[in-house]
Amino acid sequence: MKNIENLIQKAVELQSNGLTSRQIADELNVSRDTVTWLLTRAKKDVSTPAPKDISVNWTNIGKNAYRLRNISKVLCDMVLETLEQTDDDVDLIVGIGLSGVPLASLMAEELGTDLAVFHVHYDPADDRNLKGDFSGNFSDVRGKKCVIVDDVITSGSTMMAVIQRLREEDCKPVTIAVLVDKKGAEVISDVPVRALVRIVRVD
Repeated sequence: MKNIENLIQKAVELQSNGLTSRQIADELNVSRDTVTWLLTRAKKDVSTPAPKDISVNWTNIGKNAYRLRNISKVLCDMVLETLEQTDDDVDLIVGIGLSGVPLASLMAEELGTDLAVFHVHYDPADDRNLKGDFSGNFSDVRGKKCVIVDDVITSGSTMMAVIQRLREEDCKPVTIAVLVDKKGAEVISDVPVRALVRIVRVD
């Protein structure tokens, strides 16, 4: 129960800092329904049943550069395995901001590719309306083959938006590499998903 109380406290803190429910969900690696439930529980409304979700906290990896580098190498190994199976190659790693960028940076170095960063934007009036664009401070994505990197896939909506934007720029996503896949997806928008950990509910 202590972990739930910590999540409630963090959700309330993030909301008081002006984050939308979508941004809170991204920060806590939970669904938007879970954020709504956490914020409702903070108001002592215990009548709402808890959503079926799993919170992912990978702070023990993210706070340590040595661990982050080694996890990135494992993800690279999984990407290389996929490229060997598909007889394909890549010349770009695309990190989804914010949490996917450190992993993507290390993977681009390890694989000897360019690096691009995708910034996610939400409509303040409707945070379910996800948009985004590529940072001009990193590599251009046009005409390249890429690996998309993020920390956690929850619903897959962010990943679908990134894939759509890449295709609009004539960039071919070859595979997706993530630490944790909560959706249990083998493929998203015809792009294979390689996850270090895949969570599947059996209830």
